[in-house]
Amino acid sequence: MRPEILNPLFAETETLDGVGPKLRKPLDRLGLTRLRDLVYHLPERFVTRRAVENVDEAGEGEQIMVKLTVTEHRSGRSPRAPYRVLAQDAVGNVIALTYFGRASYSAKKQLPQGETRWVAGKLERFGDMLQIVHPDHVVEEGGETLQRLCEPVYRLSEGLTQPKVAGLVDQALSRSPVLPEWIEPGQLDKTGWPSWRDALVLSHKGENSQARDRLAYDELLANSLALMLVRADNRKRKGQPLKGDGSYRGKLELPFPLTGAQTRSIAEIEGDMAQEAPMLRLLQGDVGAGKTVVALEAMLIAVEAGAQAALLAPTELLARQHYETLRRMAAPTGAEVVLFTGRDKGKARESILMGLLDGSIDIVVGTHAIFQDKVAYRNLAMVVIDEQHRFGVGQRLMLASKGRRAPHVLAMTATPIPRTLTLAQYGELDVSKLDELPPGRQAIDTVVMGQGKLGALVDRLAAQIAEGRQAYWVCPMVREMDGPEEIAAAEARFAALKERFGEDVVMVHGQLAPEAKDAAMERFARSEAKLLVATTVIEVGVDVPNATLMVIEQAERFGLAQLHQLRGRVGRGSDKSFCVLLHGETLSETAQKRLALMRESQDGFFLAEEDLRLRGGGELLGTRQSGDTPFSVASLDQITELLPMAYDDARLLMERDGGLEGTRGEAARVLLYLFERDFGVKTLRGG
Repeated sequence: MRPEILNPLFAETETLDGVGPKLRKPLDRLGLTRLRDLVYHLPERFVTRRAVENVDEAGEGEQIMVKLTVTEHRSGRSPRAPYRVLAQDAVGNVIALTYFGRASYSAKKQLPQGETRWVAGKLERFGDMLQIVHPDHVVEEGGETLQRLCEPVYRLSEGLTQPKVAGLVDQALSRSPVLPEWIEPGQLDKTGWPSWRDALVLSHKGENSQARDRLAYDELLANSLALMLVRADNRKRKGQPLKGDGSYRGKLELPFPLTGAQTRSIAEIEGDMAQEAPMLRLLQGDVGAGKTVVALEAMLIAVEAGAQAALLAPTELLARQHYETLRRMAAPTGAEVVLFTGRDKGKARESILMGLLDGSIDIVVGTHAIFQDKVAYRNLAMVVIDEQHRFGVGQRLMLASKGRRAPHVLAMTATPIPRTLTLAQYGELDVSKLDELPPGRQAIDTVVMGQGKLGALVDRLAAQIAEGRQAYWVCPMVREMDGPEEIAAAEARFAALKERFGEDVVMVHGQLAPEAKDAAMERFARSEAKLLVATTVIEVGVDVPNATLMVIEQAERFGLAQLHQLRGRVGRGSDKSFCVLLHGETLSETAQKRLALMRESQDGFFLAEEDLRLRGGGELLGTRQSGDTPFSVASLDQITELLPMAYDDARLLMERDGGLEGTRGEAARVLLYLFERDFGVKTLRGG
């Protein structure tokens, strides 16, 4: 149960003065539903203003505050023309306060002729006249708004203004309680950080890196501690020690000998599975590094020990592909492998349910349907989760309920993740890395070209198709904020290519109905369609060995890790494959470096580290890279710098300071609830 001291922070925003149903809507759009959300809605930047007696003291382009007397209102000759309010400063300089559109209505109210007002904004020149366009503030003499020389700039939604958000944040801060200190005293002495509440107030009042670092550290500490609690809880659980005798694995007929990395990872997994504490291990593998073989070996260990194994995939398409691969590879062993998805109905479904219950099915591959309430197993002891980032910690914990004892869990991801971020997202898992490619896997030639060579590229594509090959054409991904515009890019390209190639072209994007998406993918997988136009929904898992060309349009818009993932969709057969990075006319320096790195390297782990370095304080992994990051306060730079420290502090609390018991433990419990990482507390109670 949430500690009482936090109740004021979890009150709804409607408890604040001035917030009714009308204002609630734009606040909800920003995710600001509670006071806690408001106090952590930190400014994106600050505007520093200088108060001047007259505009002769100010420079063009400077943010100023100046007292002006209104002399004249001038309407434009057309509705689109600007509305100007002319005013004079203390020495008679004339300044135009310029408004466009509906903003002119507020100008008429706020700036009556002959009255004096404080005006804040950016001083600019238009022709011979000085002007301030859409002043940030217009306040009567003595107005408090202009006492802030350093003003926060918040992320807004339609229906909100900067002063309105600042006022609500001030109200929320005034109601924020003083919380007990959860940071280790030595750490506080070393850093000189303020208390939690002071850090919040300072972060909203001006640039204060110490205050912001303190708040970021709190979030990183909460995350590290929650993951450690899950891990500690997992180690207390009783699983089944599984020791295979090699009777199934010995019959495998693999196309290539195992790499050193595969052999090492299998040995680590085998060692974990032999223990009573259930395994929680992450298998990180670069594109084409052979994760499926490692997963099959792990599942066959369970089968040899008389238990069952399951592989969970995030989509039906991926589940189907895994099933085909595993069924083919496992055929010589005699292990019974089945596919189970939400589409299975009637007798087919009943047959699978019976096979899982009586143990005649050894390995089941499917979507989350394999963990529905009605699905019961004779002895499920091993679970593989593919594309781990699509499933949260809560879902990982849920799996335990399906076995007689907690099953061993192997999570897999094809996205190489820098070490720091592995710690942040998978801190409760042990990690195995596949950083070698199997022999025979060909390098993919990567070419960077401008949009001007589009015609020649389409001719090259036609030649590939004429030879019986297949190709992908990826357009920038669909994002919610500008979905229609971006889908139009994919659809326009599809329409243009369809004119040239007819029924050989199919299209897939995230806003198609699942049935339509699956039908298009299956046509492509069966070679009935030769060209697949898509957004990044094909980033992971799609395996079509006959596809030898990948075109990525507007490649400068993608991160390195994602470009690498997309490139990995080709080069899966015996024929030479190519990846074309098509870019727009203007490229930023970062984009140029990114594309050059793609041309030079095919090492996903190297590219992931470089991506992190290039993006600096930008978005962390982002939805485009590897699923949502668990952080809303900490920036990428702060994660890189502070996470190792927070991780060590969490470990100290768990190992030396009694975990969540005692004074600091109670404070840490408050921290977990503050950041809604209370699943860590619940694992302690759930046992």
